[in-house]
Amino acid sequence: MRVAREWPAPLVRMARRCRQPLVVQALRSTAAATIAYVLALHLSPEDAPPLTAPLTALLVVQVTLYATLTNGIRRVNSVVAGVLVAIAFSLLVGLTWWSLALLIVASLAVGHLVRVDEYVPEVAISAMLVLGVTAVGDTAWARVLETLIGAVVGLAINVLLPPPVWVGEAGQSLEGLARRLRQLLLRIGEEAAGRTPHARAAARLHEARRLDHDIVGVDADLRQAEDSLRLNPRVREGLLYRIVLRTGLDTLEICAVVLRVLARTFTDLAKAREPEPLFPKETGAVLEQLLSEIADAVVSFAVLVTTHVSVSAESAEARLTTELRQAGATRDKLAALLLDDVREDAEQWQLRGAVLTEVNRLLDEMDTEHRSRRLLEELDRCATEQRERLAWLRERRRLLRRKWLGGLRRNRAAAGRRSS
Repeated sequence: MRVAREWPAPLVRMARRCRQPLVVQALRSTAAATIAYVLALHLSPEDAPPLTAPLTALLVVQVTLYATLTNGIRRVNSVVAGVLVAIAFSLLVGLTWWSLALLIVASLAVGHLVRVDEYVPEVAISAMLVLGVTAVGDTAWARVLETLIGAVVGLAINVLLPPPVWVGEAGQSLEGLARRLRQLLLRIGEEAAGRTPHARAAARLHEARRLDHDIVGVDADLRQAEDSLRLNPRVREGLLYRIVLRTGLDTLEICAVVLRVLARTFTDLAKAREPEPLFPKETGAVLEQLLSEIADAVVSFAVLVTTHVSVSAESAEARLTTELRQAGATRDKLAALLLDDVREDAEQWQLRGAVLTEVNRLLDEMDTEHRSRRLLEELDRCATEQRERLAWLRERRRLLRRKWLGGLRRNRAAAGRRSS
């Protein structure tokens, strides 16, 4: 009985791992390559193993359906272009060291002309493989056939086994960026409350600048999630998901920029006031409290952005609103203390005022009303673009229908004149 009770938990964990996007993608790629190889064995006229088919299927089955469609078309174009270049060279010069060099240059040029993007080297590879065999004609068409088999199998796998959705991974990456922002805000607040050497403040500025690299990584994960939502039959309201995640990243990116400016202000202030503390004791304590509250609000904002269940989203929004209201009250207290400090000691008043300005920018950027307006603006913009796109399609259809009807009338008129 004890063994029977312990089995379900490992099985559940194993099932959860099997549903992870990386595992799903590996299974889909393996299935596509294997099926393409088996089909090519029966359909390809070559005696050699038809490895082009599984290679094409492996490259065509990307992480998203949108990328699969675009990559499949480009890969087929690249292989066909390389085969045609090889046929032309085999008829003219054959295979020598200088013809090989000309073949590579011509293939790369043709690849750029047919716009196959990252598959430009594949044009040259296909041309060299075809030119290097004796039966050029048979090998060329066999390679084209194998490529088509791999591309078709890759597309079919995406229909039968829908690609994974990467929204969860993008949300985790977004929350990770928010937590790094929080840690840096906490460290800056702790050092602002006491004596901060210029070297330590400069180190915090360097950390703030390194956040740009983290934003680039989050942006790449978000683009992958956006592609996984396009043309995916399993996803409803994909446009809303994309807008929510993208605007959330934009807000955190602005917060990172403001934090970098704040770190620069503290660095200049530490250099000007060394060896004295940056702020009086009471002002420093309030500033530390304020930065701690803003740090918590940054994480709550990320949780709100990455939450899709209505009940959880409402609780996350309520928590963020409460934290921002509390931070606003602390900000007002800090403003009064900074004003008193400037009246007593007017030196570096610009830098002290800049601290208050940058804190205000952080609070305003995460404000729920500001975010609601931004979401509505993005939704309106996307709706306008979609209407313009549909209007263009309707206009093209109207023109084609008018030309078709005009041609039909002219044909009828000509037939009537001939009969009369």
